[in-house]
Amino acid sequence: MNQKEESLIHRLEANIGYVYKNKENAFLAITHSSYAYEHRQKGISSNERLEFLGDSVLNFIITDRLYKEASDMPEGDMSKLRASVVSEASLSQCAQQIKLGEVLLLGKGEEMTGGRQRSSILADATEAIIGSLYLDGGLKASEYFVERFLHENYVKAISGTLFCDFKTKLQEEIQKKGNSAIHYTVIAEKGPDHNKLFTVAVMVNNRKLGEGIGKTKKEAEQNAAGNALEVLSKDPKTLASIVE
Repeated sequence: MNQKEESLIHRLEANIGYVYKNKENAFLAITHSSYAYEHRQKGISSNERLEFLGDSVLNFIITDRLYKEASDMPEGDMSKLRASVVSEASLSQCAQQIKLGEVLLLGKGEEMTGGRQRSSILADATEAIIGSLYLDGGLKASEYFVERFLHENYVKAISGTLFCDFKTKLQEEIQKKGNSAIHYTVIAEKGPDHNKLFTVAVMVNNRKLGEGIGKTKKEAEQNAAGNALEVLSKDPKTLASIVE
């Protein structure tokens, strides 16, 4: 581990309020696959396995809390609430809180194309952080992180105010500028049938406005619409250039 990598780990620790017993867990959590590939001669691994672990840990934490705190809630409603808390939009928002994009180790190409602000990368890295905390400090360390940085989203989910129907909201924003065509297209599928991830692009007038990843096509479409709304909020002129 070089000086730059160590410095990024210290910044991560300061941002999340946790000091790793094994710094390798932190290093792995912030290592994107593009960085691992560029440094493959050093035998560096990416955070993808940690992301897989963190996804399971996070789902358990939210499920356990919902089961205990919402004892009269039907299983279907619990599933929907959990999905909103662990969604790409929720996790990328969490990543912004802890300034995760600033400490990620990215390959040069990913860096140049805005990877530090990409919702999918931030959400995946947040799951990797949760996985790394589980390995380093057990379930309590992961629960502390979730309680501290995802509590607000959990409360909003319970009250029904966590995010909205992104597809509907995007449709409304597009219609303000005219009657432009919106299409959602699956651009990639990854993983086995029982654990497949879909990547969907949202197209407006045949131009890509955003993309999202989900375990179902519907979830990916919602995340793509959410990403598009995020793009528009940062640069409102983007929409004008597309619908003209």
